[in-house]
Amino acid sequence: MGIIPVPDERTRYSSERTDEIDIQAWPEFGEDGLKLLESVGQLVHPEPGEVLWEGGQSYDLYLVRAGGVCLLDRRDDRVVVVVEPGDFVGELGMLMGQPAFLAGVSMAQTTLLRVNVEELRRLIGTSVELGDLLLSAFDARRRLLTRWGEGGLVLAGDDDRHLHRLQEFAERNHIPHRMVLRSDGVAWAEIAATCALPEKGAAVVAGRGRVLTEPTTRDLATAIGLDLCGLSDQARCDLMIVGAGPAGLAAAVYGASEGLDVVLVEGVAPGGQAGTSSRIENYLGFPRGVAGNELARSAMLQAVKFGVRLVAPRTVTGLSLGPDGFRVRLDEQTTVAARAVVIASGVQYRRLETIPGVTEFDGRGVYYAATEIEARACLGQAVVVVGGANSAGQAALFLARQANHVHVLIRRETLSETMSSYLAQRLIHHERITVHPRSELTSARGEDRLTHLTWRDELRRQDVQLEAGGLFLMIGALPRTTWLHEVGVQLDDKGFVITHGAFETSVPGLFAVGDVRAGSVKRVASAVGEGSVVISTVHTFLGSDH
Repeated sequence: MGIIPVPDERTRYSSERTDEIDIQAWPEFGEDGLKLLESVGQLVHPEPGEVLWEGGQSYDLYLVRAGGVCLLDRRDDRVVVVVEPGDFVGELGMLMGQPAFLAGVSMAQTTLLRVNVEELRRLIGTSVELGDLLLSAFDARRRLLTRWGEGGLVLAGDDDRHLHRLQEFAERNHIPHRMVLRSDGVAWAEIAATCALPEKGAAVVAGRGRVLTEPTTRDLATAIGLDLCGLSDQARCDLMIVGAGPAGLAAAVYGASEGLDVVLVEGVAPGGQAGTSSRIENYLGFPRGVAGNELARSAMLQAVKFGVRLVAPRTVTGLSLGPDGFRVRLDEQTTVAARAVVIASGVQYRRLETIPGVTEFDGRGVYYAATEIEARACLGQAVVVVGGANSAGQAALFLARQANHVHVLIRRETLSETMSSYLAQRLIHHERITVHPRSELTSARGEDRLTHLTWRDELRRQDVQLEAGGLFLMIGALPRTTWLHEVGVQLDDKGFVITHGAFETSVPGLFAVGDVRAGSVKRVASAVGEGSVVISTVHTFLGSDH
């Protein structure tokens, strides 16, 4: 693969084990674990400076027996990590079919035990102790790379909707990256010295200084090999699950753990709408609450453990009957054959496009999620949340930590009909939150960003104007079911999927769970329950002659 000089200056993150994540990231193998790896591995003796793999290429697990491996950011050949004797190379993307973020280069007098990924997956599936150790380490390393902002990926541009969309996608998918704004002259000049940045618009800088101008989230995913994860056109699977929210993730974990070949398709990131929730407090087993993104990350780790193939960001654009089940079309580009399909595509918030200014400031003060990204943009300012369901309540409480004041607009008289009691009580008694009954947004104004909002307060029969830095829209549940029309599945008058029995639709082999299902309870726990229960019905269908 070539020889490069090994730098003398090393960034030795592998020795800086200062907290729980560091310790998890660099574990010590027990004797039994080492024997298992040795039973399937091969000793190799690379030359000093030999490139073992490039950033953007697939790679295997390397356990360092002597010498070491430098992990390089190929934008400037800077050493990010030195993997020393006793440690090993690898992170979560390895098991998901993703290529490496960083290149690997051998040091002098290096001996490595090389274990290919297929053998690694088999060991993780058969050895509980080794599997737990490796999965915890892989997950911790992805989190460390994200914390450091390392991985050879830079998101660059202005503070606008395009860059915000890329940042949201990267953070929700735990993709290591750095953010650089044009307004930060020093940082911008540093990146511009290594590649040709555009004069305007958003850009993604990938390995070896490759620049993508005005990229979509799919372009970003493709640049790091995330989007299809080795799934080729005309691929086959036992079960395709459309949507990686709580219901879809539960179905994926239970399906794969019971021996099904599962492909999970997601348009944005694992977690769905629940993944944007700052804190879920009424989910069983988490007395202190859990962030939606963390819950989704843990669930995805389980799915990877059992061999689920995640395809994201991809949208299902067509579904038709095939000779042995269904043919699923992804973005009008790739077709996958599936013996059965579970619809877990969830719902999306209604967009208030008819209200003046809302569309104009999308991503520049107008948001449809309340995560750390959006909260940082509204630090110390007043914000408005529109909506009266649990998601709106959780957003208001989360934003109140950093915003000067949070105003919640609801159309009803009280929150009691639409929000859990514990959330409603917290909002009502919070000193930095005001709930405005019978109020509707009427306009959004500003220049480069949102600065002012107006709403109609019918209770007081007056218009209210507010200087605000953020508007969070969390209203209405529109099902994602337009792709189902070709197979003629029965929907209700609002577009939700009608089911009978154990989540069966009007089309044999096609099932629906979670928020997309007519009559479902819009809660995380119920979605997880439906996703896990539907697998027994899928097994019954696949085992029948149908």
